[in-house]
Amino acid sequence: MASSNSTLNATVANVTDRIRERSAERRALYEARMEDQHRRGVHRGELSCGNLAHGFAACGTEDKNALKLMNSANLGIISAYNDMLSAHQPLETFPETIKAAARAMGSTAQFAGGVPAMCDGVTQGQPGMELSLFSRDVIAMASAVGLSHNMFDAALYLGVCDKIVPGLFIAAARFGHLPAMFVPAGPMPSGLPNKEKARIRQLFAEGKASREELLEAESQSYHSPGTCTFYGTANSNQLMMEMMGLHLPGTSFVNPGTEMREALTGFATEQAIRNTEPGGDYRPFYRQIDERAIVNAIVGLLASGGSTNHTLHLVAMAAAAGLTITWEDFTDLSAVTPSLMRIYPNGQADINHFQAAGGMSFLFRELFAAGLIHDDIPTVFGTDLTAYTQEPFLEDGKLVWREGPKASLDSDVLTGVSTPFAPTGGLTVLDGNLGRGVIKISAVAEEHRVVEAPVKIFEDQNDLKGAFEAGELDRDVIAVVRFQGPKANGMPELHKLTPYLGVLQDRGHKVALVTDGRMSGASGKVPAAIHLSPEALDGGPLAKLRDGDIVRLDANAGTLETRVEARIWADRERHVAELDHYHVGLGRELFGGFRHLAMRGEEGASVFGGFEADDLLRQDGQIHDEDA
Repeated sequence: MASSNSTLNATVANVTDRIRERSAERRALYEARMEDQHRRGVHRGELSCGNLAHGFAACGTEDKNALKLMNSANLGIISAYNDMLSAHQPLETFPETIKAAARAMGSTAQFAGGVPAMCDGVTQGQPGMELSLFSRDVIAMASAVGLSHNMFDAALYLGVCDKIVPGLFIAAARFGHLPAMFVPAGPMPSGLPNKEKARIRQLFAEGKASREELLEAESQSYHSPGTCTFYGTANSNQLMMEMMGLHLPGTSFVNPGTEMREALTGFATEQAIRNTEPGGDYRPFYRQIDERAIVNAIVGLLASGGSTNHTLHLVAMAAAAGLTITWEDFTDLSAVTPSLMRIYPNGQADINHFQAAGGMSFLFRELFAAGLIHDDIPTVFGTDLTAYTQEPFLEDGKLVWREGPKASLDSDVLTGVSTPFAPTGGLTVLDGNLGRGVIKISAVAEEHRVVEAPVKIFEDQNDLKGAFEAGELDRDVIAVVRFQGPKANGMPELHKLTPYLGVLQDRGHKVALVTDGRMSGASGKVPAAIHLSPEALDGGPLAKLRDGDIVRLDANAGTLETRVEARIWADRERHVAELDHYHVGLGRELFGGFRHLAMRGEEGASVFGGFEADDLLRQDGQIHDEDA
């Protein structure tokens, strides 16, 4: 379906068209499956008396009577609540708010299931981080278990952070016959300025600040319930959900514990009921999310300088909806998408400053005006996306939406397309004889975007600290951290390396990172070629590198090449790493099957295979069951 926006940017239109064309068969099979599930209906209407009695045994009398009648909606709540994650702690009270709002509409809501939610801030640089990426797929499966009872007319997905929202999205796509409403919790209030936090981290790395000083700075940064306020994967998630119309307008960045947040959660419940078949305006996920919505998510990510994690997550998320996207789609859209936001690590402000400066309503207005996003996609708000230039307000305790600001209130944080911070989105694919990866350069100064230097090779991120302290890296150097891909050890984030590499860059050295692991939303001023595919364990050329080899990373040209003579390079054997120490302890032994099944980074690093794509290949005889 073409967009109704007659001024749609030509590149945006072309990328959308090619996603539609390359996904045609896969998407058709997906839609056919969702339509078939829709025809089967909600099983609550077909359950035996014993089955149904089990389904509402724990409900109060009012809810039981409503569930018996079958003529009202029943919402399934999938929540990532736990009280260790600051971003998810506010979700504790949401189910009761949702249930009360549903009863007020003559409907019901049941807590269908909880899903795990781990904090990358806690596991950063620790063995537990090696479960982080795989937790996305666990969350999708756990959500499926919760919804498998098929008691529900729609689902509300409560989650915020890094892998949690992508996992919930994958589940929503596979239960695409149900309307889906994503319900966020909002960011914590602003704390210690990000520039000061980064300064103290670097001082600690140099031994010039004590651990007590570091802990105090971190505690002032991450200090209360709510999402961390820097612009990492968590806040990128929220922006993308709104760009796809899966949030209510203006709901992404309202602080938790406020009257506005409570009102938005209640309204989300009411709107989810309206979007059901019993509610009269059936809006299932599979009719809402198509290639246009995915393109909107990519453009929003690029315009905001969002997390590189989504070059993995969005590929897997789109696949769950029967769509095939590639890293070239990101690169081509990045070339025409201006940078409109400066939030740490791309600037010094935080997400609360963005909200105050005009927030999502202003961002939508600018992207619509430039023809960079599709305005005609259906949304959970019951409108198309043009309504998302509005923002919520409370009038006498009642929630209303008004048009948002037409000009930025802080042009250092949020700007318009006529005066962008940069002409492009700052994300590009790197290609060369070391494989394919991605790099985010929105926070990398122009003079640091091309680095040619000898490599120092690490196969454990903890070894880099020792090399730094021993002075082995006090020179021009490209740090190669390999055997960090999904098959090797689950593809952990490598934020722990950032302060050390930042110190070297500040000393005037040419510095870069090359890895088959991740850096995610904290990608900063040091150029980092990440997600190298194929990974070293999977036959990737990173396994051929040796200490001292010269490598050239050119973010401007989109190349990543070793300068080793071609003949020598072709004949050189790949190094085989000892990885057993990655596979035992803190539950890592439970994920051996995931490491075996993991697809390449460019394919989303998912353990689910290609969904409909694999099914179509099998139908064509290109995949045998024993290979699947």
